[in-house]
Amino acid sequence: MSAIPAAGRTALRAARRSRRLVGGLRVRLVVTFVLVALVSAVTATALAYRDARTAVLQRTQNTAVNDLRERTAVVAAGFDLPPDQRSLSWFAAKVSEGLGARVVVARHQDLSAVSDRYADTEGRITAGLRAAVRAGDGARFQRVVWRGEPYLVVGMPVAYADGDRRASGLEVFSITDLRAERDDTAALLDSVRAGTLPVVVLAAALALLAAGTVLRPVRKLGRATRELAAGDLGSRVAVRGHDELADLARTFNESADALQSSDTELRAQEARARRFVADVSHELRTPLAAMTMVATVLEEDADQLPPDVAHAARTVGAETARLSRLVEDLMEISRFDAGAARLNASPVDLADTVRASLALRGWTDRLTTQLPPGIRVVVDRRRVDVIVANLVGNALRHGAPPVTVTLAASGDGWVTLEVADRGPGLPPEARERVFDRFYKADAARTRSTADDDGDRAVPRGAGQGFGQGSGLGTAIALENARLHGGTIAVAQRAEGGAVFTLRLPLRHTEEEDECGADQ
Repeated sequence: MSAIPAAGRTALRAARRSRRLVGGLRVRLVVTFVLVALVSAVTATALAYRDARTAVLQRTQNTAVNDLRERTAVVAAGFDLPPDQRSLSWFAAKVSEGLGARVVVARHQDLSAVSDRYADTEGRITAGLRAAVRAGDGARFQRVVWRGEPYLVVGMPVAYADGDRRASGLEVFSITDLRAERDDTAALLDSVRAGTLPVVVLAAALALLAAGTVLRPVRKLGRATRELAAGDLGSRVAVRGHDELADLARTFNESADALQSSDTELRAQEARARRFVADVSHELRTPLAAMTMVATVLEEDADQLPPDVAHAARTVGAETARLSRLVEDLMEISRFDAGAARLNASPVDLADTVRASLALRGWTDRLTTQLPPGIRVVVDRRRVDVIVANLVGNALRHGAPPVTVTLAASGDGWVTLEVADRGPGLPPEARERVFDRFYKADAARTRSTADDDGDRAVPRGAGQGFGQGSGLGTAIALENARLHGGTIAVAQRAEGGAVFTLRLPLRHTEEEDECGADQ
């Protein structure tokens, strides 16, 4: 997996922050509070406006009906029927005088009189209201809009004063201007609307306060979780209260305690296992030295022994050497695990170092090399030799010719050594695990015929890579590269085969004083 550049990481964090700002829990809480407050304010405004308008109109309506009934009863007591036009006009004017200058219309059969001769009443008294008054025995009213203005029209028949209350045929209508009531209800609506904005602002403030109260422990829990994921197993969250967030914090702390306990136990087991491997490896060195000496003597005299005994002597010698290399590899891994591995660095020509490593094993004629001179670095020759032995040995053992070794210095302060072959290469799962300890990928790469290095000298610590070796070679090579501040990567060539790339920092010879004789 390739590393994300710093600019890319910054952009990624900015994108995540923007997503949190847009779709975070705080924003959702504030929006929910504001929407609830807004819906509540609008609903309250609508209900208040409806009730206020109804109350105002009801009061005006009741007043208009009662006033018209009382005033008509007073004026009609001395009014003679049937009226003429003059008396009907007098009747309308008298009724209007007691109603606060409301327009009054009096009708009797075909006669009609208006208290204000200039008032247009035909458009305000509807045919439906006239029919309802003529057919009924009580007051009737209707709200109408005439020329864009609201009016209340009340009408009632006038009955005789005798006992049967018969209709006299006289009808009275009063027209009340409702503009004042309309303005009052509009002013009420405006005041309620003006109060909506403060309500919404207050709701947003309360939402922010509530979100802070709710999200503060969530943020602390998230920070503790990130610290725990980063390796701080002692990260804990303070538990306050008895709500669901407190239960969540308590559960997190319990999980962190269990994880820390498991980690402590696993580290102790790992330390014991490493000590065991180191102790066993150390204890095996003395008997292995004696076995190696005996096996060497037997191999030297193998030509004078019977064939079966000679074969057994050579087999014992080869396996003893292999066991010795395994013990040396285990000792080397133990030193890396214990942090005891040190560099014995000195300025060298890296091309000469690689050539010497290849020549020591007799591999020079079996490779194609591009080793330009003059690339001087400060490295540990022995450890570079181990890396070269593992990478080139694996390419010869498991790849196919031509095997190429290419050395180059880049302009970014690094030097690279590529070892490539034309074999079957490594499948993706093998490339991911090729540097794991004791991993052998011999099923992934076909063993070449040029495999047998039994008669060649292999320095101590050279390792055997994967395949027929211990499975520790590539792991040791990677640890040696990291000890120099470098790394090793593996890839599949487009034309077939695997390529291992060693990258080391290009430290110049003037840094020798910093490296020292023993870092």
